[in-house]
Amino acid sequence: MQTYHGSCHCGDIAFTFDGPAIDKGLHCNCSLCKRKGALMTPFTVAFEDIKTTIKNDAMATYQFGTSVAKHYFCKTCGIYTFHETMRMPGHCRVNIGCVDSVDVFSLPTTVCNGKAL
Repeated sequence: MQTYHGSCHCGDIAFTFDGPAIDKGLHCNCSLCKRKGALMTPFTVAFEDIKTTIKNDAMATYQFGTSVAKHYFCKTCGIYTFHETMRMPGHCRVNIGCVDSVDVFSLPTTVCNGKAL
């Protein structure tokens, strides 16, 4: 397990979490993820295991459809940081582009068929 550090663009949302090596990324083809184009961790992290520091009440949540999944983003800069998954409520996937030590452009990717959920 490794400890990862990340943040939104402006820094109003910062976070840390522990997880396995990030050696690939996951794209989702649902209507929201297709539009935001983020590369997510292929593993989930229990929501309570993501330690966040939030300044200026910057974190906002977007829900649609069944309202089970919760998509978290910064109200200041607009960056999506992580989302609570539909299949595993209480667990999140992290936007790898927000993780300080990972080059998202060097990772192989797979696609999750979120459109079918």
